[in-house]
Amino acid sequence: MAKVAQPELKRYLNKRVCVNLQGGRRIVGLCSGFDIFMNMVIDEATEQIHPPVAGAQANADGRVQENRNVWQDGDRLGMVVVRGNSVSSVEGLEAIKTT
Repeated sequence: MAKVAQPELKRYLNKRVCVNLQGGRRIVGLCSGFDIFMNMVIDEATEQIHPPVAGAQANADGRVQENRNVWQDGDRLGMVVVRGNSVSSVEGLEAIKTT
């Protein structure tokens, strides 16, 4: 049986990261743990959202057009566990050793 490769997330431990999730969501916080399935524990987490376009009116279903090129801090979430299969990318927000 083939051995499953571990995710290369050690370099992100105890560093600020931006985790992009499927469905267009984004979480920023301190990576405090992970496992072989890429489930991640993010401490001091904040959800980032797209702000509404200035002067935009709600459409027929009550949704306001969002500015998809800009992110701003949304709700403070505290400590969260992100399920690995919902992670689309992880980005380091501070210097990361690559060697």
